[in-house]
Amino acid sequence: MMSSQGGCLCGALRYEVKKQPSRTTMCHCKFCQRATGGAYLVEPVFDSSDFALIRGNPKRYTHVSEGSGMEVYIHFCDTCGTKIYLTFARFEGAVGVYGGTFDDPDWLQISPENAKHIFLDSAWKGTVIPPHFPTYRAHAFENDGTVIAPMVYDAPHIIGGK
Repeated sequence: MMSSQGGCLCGALRYEVKKQPSRTTMCHCKFCQRATGGAYLVEPVFDSSDFALIRGNPKRYTHVSEGSGMEVYIHFCDTCGTKIYLTFARFEGAVGVYGGTFDDPDWLQISPENAKHIFLDSAWKGTVIPPHFPTYRAHAFENDGTVIAPMVYDAPHIIGGK
């Protein structure tokens, strides 16, 4: 079993995960761009039983997703403001960790078999999508849970490119 730890900038919040995530989502939505200050969020998703806070008590902000209309809960450090993880009204039992908060981000094993890119319609122009990853214009699921067929590029794809 491969475990890993991470935390906030000031060290007041620390967490541990017991194993590799069930999946990793690279989310290009406007919310994730604003939340990370970057082109997209790298979000390894864990079952809540595989995620544990080992120090501190985060504050929680509730956001209503523009995509699903359901609540997303952002858990963050009250001292330094670092966003650590997300929980979801839509996906009970799932914890989405902000990938950059791991002590060793290279610990994540990301491949086309266990990861996807979502909300490409909102992606920054010039963002490169690697080949063979499932991609979606918005969510990977309809609000009723119906799976949406992915688009998979055979070569690197540049958003807004030709």
